[in-house]
Amino acid sequence: MTPRDASDANDNRWSDLDRPPLNATALRRALVRDGADGGLWSDLQVVAGTGSTNSDLVGLAVSGKADEGTVLVAEEQNAGRGRLDRRWTAPARSGLFFSVLLKPTGVPVERWGWLPLLTGVAVATALSRVAGVDTALKWPNDLLVTVDGGERKAGGILAERAGSDAVVVGIGINVTLREDELPVPGAGSLALAGATTTDRDTVLRAVLRSLEQWYGKWVAAGGDPDASGLQETYAAGCATLGRVVRAELPGDRSITGEAVAVDGDGRLVLATEEGVQQPVGAGDIVHLRPA
Repeated sequence: MTPRDASDANDNRWSDLDRPPLNATALRRALVRDGADGGLWSDLQVVAGTGSTNSDLVGLAVSGKADEGTVLVAEEQNAGRGRLDRRWTAPARSGLFFSVLLKPTGVPVERWGWLPLLTGVAVATALSRVAGVDTALKWPNDLLVTVDGGERKAGGILAERAGSDAVVVGIGINVTLREDELPVPGAGSLALAGATTTDRDTVLRAVLRSLEQWYGKWVAAGGDPDASGLQETYAAGCATLGRVVRAELPGDRSITGEAVAVDGDGRLVLATEEGVQQPVGAGDIVHLRPA
C-alpha cells in the first residue's frame, strides 16, 4: 500500500477529538539532530495511513533510500504484522505504530537477536517514566500492562532484516484503545491501565529517546548484553521468568517447563520435568501459571 502523507489528510483527521493527530514538525524538532554531534534519529516521517510501516521501511532501506535512524510513523495501519505474521490493526490514532531503521555496525550479527529485547526494555522504561504504567515484558516481544488486576497485551515488537547491514524494528503500542475496541479479550492499552498521560507525542518522544539511549549503550559495548546492562535489565522486567510456560516451536513441536533464564544469546531457557535446561530461540510462549 502506498503511504498517505499526514499532511494530505482531510478534515476527518479531527473527527475524534480525543485522538488528535501527531505533530510531525514538533517531533522532528525534538528528536532529529544534524551534524557530527547529532543523535541517532536522522529523519522522522508521519504518514496518515499505510499497510505496514515495517514493510515500507524495509523497502526504503533495501533500495538505499533511508539512512540509519530513520523513523516512519503511521496514524493508521491496515496490514500491520506481529510475530508469526499475526495481524495488528487498530482504529486510526488510537496508538503508536512505527518502525525504526538500525545499522548496528561493529556488533556481531549473532548478537542482533538482542534488538527486539533491547527495544522492549527501552519501551517499558519509557512508559513507566512518562505515563506511570508498569510495563512487563513477555519473551520475546510482547508488552504487558495490568488492567483490572489481570495481564493484558498492550503492544508488540517485530524485528526484520533489511539487507545485509540493517534491521528494521517495528513497534506497536495501544494508547487510547477502549474496552469496546479491543481486538481480543487479552488486549489492553495504556488508557485502560490508568496511564497518567495518553498524549501520543509525549509518549513517542519518550520511547525514541529511551531506545536511542539503550541502543547507544549496546553498540558501544559491541552488542555484549552483559557489559551493556541489557541482559540484567531485561531479566528484571521479564514477566515470563519464574513461570511455567509452553513453548510452541516450528514444526508443530512444543516444550513445557519453567522459564529460568534468558541466556547470553537472548534465548529463553526452560527447565523441563526431565531435568533438562532447554534454550528456546524462536517460538510462541504461552504462560501457563503465574510466577
